[in-house]
Amino acid sequence: MNSQAISLYKKRRSQYALGKTLPMSQNDTASLIKHAVREAPSAFNAQSARAVILFGAESQKFWDLTRDELRKIVPAEAFEGTSNKIDSFAAGAGTVLFFVDSDVVKGLQAQYPLYAENFPIWGEQSNGMAQFAVWTALADAGIGASLQHYNPLVNEAVREHWGIPASWTLRAQMPFGSHEAAFGEKSYIEDEARFKVFG
Repeated sequence: MNSQAISLYKKRRSQYALGKTLPMSQNDTASLIKHAVREAPSAFNAQSARAVILFGAESQKFWDLTRDELRKIVPAEAFEGTSNKIDSFAAGAGTVLFFVDSDVVKGLQAQYPLYAENFPIWGEQSNGMAQFAVWTALADAGIGASLQHYNPLVNEAVREHWGIPASWTLRAQMPFGSHEAAFGEKSYIEDEARFKVFG
């Protein structure tokens, strides 16, 4: 299929071998991430997705905090492997922290009680779309990234260190940077197991 959008989606891959070189300035990278989050759709145009963009030492600090929290729960004999994985994320140029603002969700629940039980679900869905939008935009710019989930383990440490509002709930972390390795082959399940088309 000849589609510019699909071509972009194919470029979005998990890159675990990250470096600190970016093809654009820090300001331009931050602007790209902001625009991607801004343009991601959300139910009722709620715009409940929030992002904290960390570069350099601030990104390193996030992964150091994550390592500290993991040290409390990972058996000592297994910690070296865990620590090495954290090092691979910290090796990048930066990290995006994705949050859902529960105040927005609660406000919509109060305003539209008929749909109240759905707003938390829609908030998570829109956050996922914001993550995908950022990831695709970074891939299009030649920047590698992956999506990690060390929440809720690190939530309180993040809130305390960066003064994050109480209503923001951490949902995912995206380390990003230069591509330091090629991608492997990606496999797909059979269409018959995944899709049904009628009409």
